[in-house]
Amino acid sequence: MVHMPESRPYHHGDLRAALLAAAERTLREKGAASLSLRELAREVGVSHAAPGRHFKDKQALLNALALAGYERLAQSLSTADDPALPLEPRLTALARAYLRFAIDNTELLELMYARKHDPGASEQMAAAVDRTVGGLERVLADAQERGEIIKGDPEELNLVTGAALHGMSAFITAGWLPPEAALAGVQGLVHHLLHGLKPR
Repeated sequence: MVHMPESRPYHHGDLRAALLAAAERTLREKGAASLSLRELAREVGVSHAAPGRHFKDKQALLNALALAGYERLAQSLSTADDPALPLEPRLTALARAYLRFAIDNTELLELMYARKHDPGASEQMAAAVDRTVGGLERVLADAQERGEIIKGDPEELNLVTGAALHGMSAFITAGWLPPEAALAGVQGLVHHLLHGLKPR
């Protein structure tokens, strides 16, 4: 008996990567609600069942997208970091890298923060979050050890730093702050974070 081939192939050279790339395009253009494994399969040219080999459902796809985002953010922060610098220029470089990522990946960053708290998120996700959010906390803890900033809970200090950076990225997304102005203002933001607003 002769079997007719399917109109769409089941296999793909690197289906997982192709699906993630297509999913990120859809995320940027239409938002997470528009993501569909069936539509992604059509876009990359495989059978509708093929994505199931890599993602059991949409939530698994969203988790994988968020994980990829954290890995890219971790790489951006790692590239920007110079432990030999004093805290202020070091933190300024890290803050600028974070904001650049936020500007270039607005929808992805929103998804990353949402998926981070998913009870079903993998240990990989926790490790990726630790390399980004935890990495900034360790920078502050190191600065405490060197006497560059006040003593206290590094996690709490990191929360203040993260709130300032994420707040700036939210202003950019809302159109209240042009990206160029935000990037230009990073040095001032970090200075005020480290020195406060009281007269000196």
